Amino acid sequence: MPRASKSTSTDTPAKAAAKKAPAKAATGKTAAKKGGGGFLASQRALLLEERATYLRQAEELKAQADSLALEHEPGDVQFDEEGGEGGTSNVDRELDLVLSGQARAAIEEIDRALLKIDAGTYGRCEQCGNDIPEARLEALPHAALCVACKSGGLSSRR
Repeated sequence: MPRASKSTSTDTPAKAAAKKAPAKAATGKTAAKKGGGGFLASQRALLLEERATYLRQAEELKAQADSLALEHEPGDVQFDEEGGEGGTSNVDRELDLVLSGQARAAIEEIDRALLKIDAGTYGRCEQCGNDIPEARLEALPHAALCVACKSGGLSSRR
């Protein structure tokens, strides 16, 4: 059974959309300070698109893992020179499950960001409370931390 190829690209759908969008000047202010309803609407659309993509990926990967589990009966593994397939399919199944779990974790982060938009707290760092710059939110719409907090304060050290 042919397996779907896994993308090695690190671009999320939101990053790809941000690359296509015209570049905005980074002002260091978030939509919350500006009252930018257009910015919040575009971020909501990006988040919903990204959520749908991750949900589809999670379901496909889980289905592939389930399919691999059904293909091999317990104890149906050869341990000779020609029987390397059993180990490979187990590794593939585990990889599918891990990737599916990562996609579901991303969905949870996106859901939190959508709730923040509704609550009026979107764009505020969860750790220090400072505004997250629009440029960061455009690149990573579900960002919960500003760059300084995400990097552990490394950006302020000299």
